[in-house]
Amino acid sequence: MSSKRYPEEFKIAAVKQVTEKRHSVADVATRLGTTSHSLYAWVKRYGPNSSQYQAQSDESAEIRRLKKELQRVTEERDTLKKPRCTSQASPAEVCLY
Repeated sequence: MSSKRYPEEFKIAAVKQVTEKRHSVADVATRLGTTSHSLYAWVKRYGPNSSQYQAQSDESAEIRRLKKELQRVTEERDTLKKPRCTSQASPAEVCLY
């Protein structure tokens, strides 16, 4: 009997069906054509309590934080780049950039 090798993305998707969508391990294993033993091992390795999952979660949180900061800094930069007039009293006066 030859053992199949599954890509990591496949394993993670299978684990998400069990952990996030709350399908039973036996049902998911049957639908995907793997053994429940393999699926339990994948859940242990890629599930929400695994260190690898925590690392990915931490990285995702850091990316979200950095994107938010980038948006704020970009808005500040764009605000500072807007043209300002030297005098508010005379609307005919040329604005400096």
